[in-house]
Amino acid sequence: MTSYDIASIPGDGIGPEVTREALRVLKIASEIYGFDYKLTEYPFGSEHYLATKEIFPEPAFEEVKGMNAIYLGAIGDPRLPVGLIEYGVIAKMRFELDLFVNLRPIQLFDERFCPLKDKRPEDVDMVIVRENTEGAYTGMHGFAHKGQATEVATQTMVYTRQGTERVIRYAFELARARNKRKTVTLIDKANAVRAQDLWTRTFDDVSKDYPDIKKEHAYIDAACMWMVKNPEWFDVGVTPNLFGDIITDLGAMVQGGMGIAASGNINPGNVSLFEPIHGSAPKHAGKNVASPVAAILATSMMLDYLGEKTASKAVEDCIRELLKTNRIKGVGTAVHPTSEVGDMVVEALKAPANA
Repeated sequence: MTSYDIASIPGDGIGPEVTREALRVLKIASEIYGFDYKLTEYPFGSEHYLATKEIFPEPAFEEVKGMNAIYLGAIGDPRLPVGLIEYGVIAKMRFELDLFVNLRPIQLFDERFCPLKDKRPEDVDMVIVRENTEGAYTGMHGFAHKGQATEVATQTMVYTRQGTERVIRYAFELARARNKRKTVTLIDKANAVRAQDLWTRTFDDVSKDYPDIKKEHAYIDAACMWMVKNPEWFDVGVTPNLFGDIITDLGAMVQGGMGIAASGNINPGNVSLFEPIHGSAPKHAGKNVASPVAAILATSMMLDYLGEKTASKAVEDCIRELLKTNRIKGVGTAVHPTSEVGDMVVEALKAPANA
């Protein structure tokens, strides 16, 4: 029986609650589909920092490096300086594990969740491949004359040919594997951010290796407009880090909101990180009101990455069916108790059609 080493970091706010339900689903999936796993839970997050002043110690990080996957619930707490825990936990893993692909599926499970008029599930089915280790998020910033009227702040965008090429190539491979519209759209702003001409040239070069895949291009402002007006145009999008952060949240709302959006932070063939994107929502913590749908879909993404594709599809199909049949009536806070949604998914997964 195949076995996987998985790190769990439930994190802050609602993170532990949604993680609990996601891991319940993982357990049932393993029993039904015949794989095993060893789960190691780590306490790192804001509460742990407030109690110990420890963020992500190196011995624990070395353990995580040797695992197959990491499941993260949520990170963030308003009691701490902005970015302290985010950079110490999430960014540390993204950069030091070289998780260069941020993978964001944007899929509409039922048309009643879409805020756009007359858009159906077949119209909203895309994946955004966001470069995850370069661009404006590399941490190369500084201040001069801080706190004075003459203060200057700078932040450097960094793009490399290697970093750009590998994420673009990943996008083309994904479009081929999806075998849907077989289109990759480059989303940039090279007309204004001239350093992104590297993306333009690299995209053209890589596309020559994929004659079966159509290539498209959109500037980020136009891409945001088209995602709202014509989401059916998109199949796979590839974009620099900052623009990817923005357009994927727009995509999350097109598919029904943050409560249904999951993501992967991937280094192909190496330990990779999976998480819901909704944040820690501290005001809802401990109330059993947060939707775990996105967290459970992150489990599905993790299973797919680990090679357990049948189990992955079964989990996603259960979510889809529960939403389509209105048993899960919504994915916002307090629509259902957190544990109730977990119960519904577990029971659906155990049903004869799936077991």
